[in-house]
Amino acid sequence: MRSWHVERIASRFIQLVIGLIFVAGVYTRNLSVVVNALLALAATFLPAILRRDWQIRLHPFLGMWLTTAVLLHAIGMLGPYHYIHWWDHVTHTLSASVVAAVGYTAARAIEAHTDAVHFPRQFMFVYILLFTLAVGVFWEVLEFGARLAAEAAGTEAVLVQYGLDDTLVDLIFDSVGAVLVALFGTATLSDTIDSLTERLEQTRP
Repeated sequence: MRSWHVERIASRFIQLVIGLIFVAGVYTRNLSVVVNALLALAATFLPAILRRDWQIRLHPFLGMWLTTAVLLHAIGMLGPYHYIHWWDHVTHTLSASVVAAVGYTAARAIEAHTDAVHFPRQFMFVYILLFTLAVGVFWEVLEFGARLAAEAAGTEAVLVQYGLDDTLVDLIFDSVGAVLVALFGTATLSDTIDSLTERLEQTRP
């Protein structure tokens, strides 16, 4: 069975599961489950949109990589985040690896597109780590802001934040995801980088 066909089947299955999670959130009137399921479901369509509308070549593994990350997050909102202590670590590592891949792909495509930018090979490791941590810090700020807004409005928080210790642990696992991409994931992204560079070339006057 071709890898593209496997990805399509896996994506449809993941979308079905997330759809069921959304229904569960509506049935239980759990706003955080509903909102996160909707966002996760929207994210599962991103690989197809990038391929169809932007002509970005994505390895089938990359599509499943993204959809698996959002699926685990959506499942976590049903309870695993509260009852399985390592669930948050897994989702942060996987999500951070997606962020790292995006940062690396964008940087390499821009570097290939213009002579004004050059990233030394030794610097890329540091760049991937710092980019991922910056996004991770932004996400933690969003979680903190969502909690404060929910407390002020007297409603349930859409994003869950457990305090400073939890934030520091989350950033550690964000770093793990970034390091994994820097060490092992860059080769998988080469074709995507080439197609993104081609897309940038089309924007030249």
